[in-house]
Amino acid sequence: MQGMEEEIRKILLSLGEDPEREGLKKTPERVRRSLEYLTRGYSQDLEKVINGAVFEVESQDMVIVRDIEFYSMCEHHMLPFFGKCAIGYIPRGKIFGVSKLARIVDMYARRLQIQERLSNQVARAIYETIHPEGVGVVMEAQHLCMLMRGVQKQNSIMVTSAMLGSFRSRQTTRMEFLKLIEK
Repeated sequence: MQGMEEEIRKILLSLGEDPEREGLKKTPERVRRSLEYLTRGYSQDLEKVINGAVFEVESQDMVIVRDIEFYSMCEHHMLPFFGKCAIGYIPRGKIFGVSKLARIVDMYARRLQIQERLSNQVARAIYETIHPEGVGVVMEAQHLCMLMRGVQKQNSIMVTSAMLGSFRSRQTTRMEFLKLIEK
């Protein structure tokens, strides 16, 4: 990790800063630790994140968790994007412990990402782990690469969705999910 800190020092120098001035002396270490935390999803394993919290159930009614906040970093500019995620699925004999859905979102969000891929990774992880009848994921986020630079559109919100199984093939199921996650 010392190499990363040295590269951050070089970046500070190329910006015209003095990495030895009081406020910047520990910045390379702080940035390294921050990046390690913000990208910790690379070192996480889905099975360990779920940690056995899959339970047998008789229900085939839709399960929804919404307003799961997430924070990620755009792979194009390494600037943050953040927002909320809604997940719905129809069990086919198995459900997750409720906190595991948020943990799955975090695991994939804590990587250099694009929102479109993030939505799909979350949906696939749920679908391939418990094999529900269907799953839907909707993410709404603000991207600092759009707010702080480039077009600088302060009120822009990107919305992505991933629908698998019955959420993709049956319009009534998809519409029920979308209606239930409305605010």
